Amino acid sequence: MQFHRPLLALSALLIAQPAATTSMPRPPLEGIDAAQLQEEIKAGRMTSEEAVKIYFDRIARIDDSGHNINAVLATFPDALAQARARDKERRAGRSRGPLHGIPILIKDNIEVAGPLPTTAGSLALKDNVTGRDATLVARLRQAGAVILGKTNLSEWANIRSNNSTSGWSAIGGLTKNPHELARNTCGSSAGSGAAMAASLATMTIGTETDGSIVCPAGTNGVVGFKPSVGLVSRTHIIPISHSQDTAGPMTLTVRDAAAMMAAMAGSDPADPATKEADARKVDYLDRLSPDALKGKRIGVMRDRIGERGDISALFDVALADMAALGATLVEIADSRSGMDGLGDAEFEILMTELKAGMAAYLADLPGTDAPRTLADLIAFNKADPVELRWFDQSLFELAESKGGLNDPAYQAAKEKAARLAGPEGIDRLLRSHGVDMLVAVTNGPAWTSDLGNGDHFTGPSASQLPAVAGYPHLTVPMGAVEGLPIGISFIGAKWSDADILAAGHAYEIRSRRRITPVYRRPPAP
Repeated sequence: MQFHRPLLALSALLIAQPAATTSMPRPPLEGIDAAQLQEEIKAGRMTSEEAVKIYFDRIARIDDSGHNINAVLATFPDALAQARARDKERRAGRSRGPLHGIPILIKDNIEVAGPLPTTAGSLALKDNVTGRDATLVARLRQAGAVILGKTNLSEWANIRSNNSTSGWSAIGGLTKNPHELARNTCGSSAGSGAAMAASLATMTIGTETDGSIVCPAGTNGVVGFKPSVGLVSRTHIIPISHSQDTAGPMTLTVRDAAAMMAAMAGSDPADPATKEADARKVDYLDRLSPDALKGKRIGVMRDRIGERGDISALFDVALADMAALGATLVEIADSRSGMDGLGDAEFEILMTELKAGMAAYLADLPGTDAPRTLADLIAFNKADPVELRWFDQSLFELAESKGGLNDPAYQAAKEKAARLAGPEGIDRLLRSHGVDMLVAVTNGPAWTSDLGNGDHFTGPSASQLPAVAGYPHLTVPMGAVEGLPIGISFIGAKWSDADILAAGHAYEIRSRRRITPVYRRPPAP
């Protein structure tokens, strides 16, 4: 395997980077989406094997050196063999679909069979080689994808401390924003967002509990889709909350996200939340249309924009684009009404479910030396000189103090949060304003990373309601302020994933406001 940025004991795991075998100049694949790469391959101008080599080159030049993005933790030693197998199938006249031969990076809280550990960014799991594919990874392979490697993340998906810095892990260090290297990558899917923006793979996968797909996607200037909870299996993904966790695509285009959803969605007997998925999934690519917003009524969550005039101006331009596509815009001035107590209820859920879910995951790990409980992880962190260098584990310790899933406080919080975010939240807004979906600003501009003082979020956030309700949430680039990307969010009812993707696609192909990273460095003092 190839660890790009090993720490401590990981240094023993290094092997040589796969070398390019051709002297012919290759296109850099910068800004090339999966649909475009497929066209290049079908036309005979490139092979999947060549694409993998190009991405290895980009990772070496942009991620491991040069700009030192720190987005990619490791690449799989069989990635070239995977690509050659897909090329052989193609030559034999077999194509598995739009993901055939497409290189994909996977967030490192998702298990992938092979020699790489699944670490969640923690040294406690540096040897966690399970030999298993998460169900979603198995489905991506079945669809013909090439699993290129693993991405860095905010350690433990940003649930260890309130004082953490997003994008930092003990395994991978700090991930940097490709638009401005001193800026943060947001959320826990930091490496997946930064790698996608820097074109270190054709597609990436992230996970979200609350904001960890849409915030890094918005902050890094790419598309991010958090599907309805229960549409994509969570089997063999390190958990936080069985009520809110889901994986989802992070891509350059909504079309690519739809292609990934078509491959990943489906029921899994090992994940009871997915029992309706087979009945609910559709052909997400087939549902895309440039006319998807025509005749739609869009609820505008004006009260969630924040006070920055430059962001408001971007939002107004985006709304004008939607109106030009035939949408009717309905202003909503009271989207926060009736939400008192939602944050506290969500927090109680996350702390209680973290303790229970982590114990269940750890208990299932192979080997005899693996940690088995949250208490084991807390003890490991206290004894390790790296883990607590920058911030504490106060959330782990609080979660450890919680009762079980039968605790009355947890049960009451779960009922309240589901009701406030769903029936009395998104469902009420859709119904009372007679709209088909909601739009809001996804994120403010990325803040300066500060390991000593932790995150200081700026501007609006649209993640909480759809995260707690388990409803679909898509972010699409809508431009930039001060050279830093801002996303626009499309939010809908449970299982309206196809409609949300179609709406975002129609907006995207009209607006085309994704910006190319410039890897700006802060001025010298």
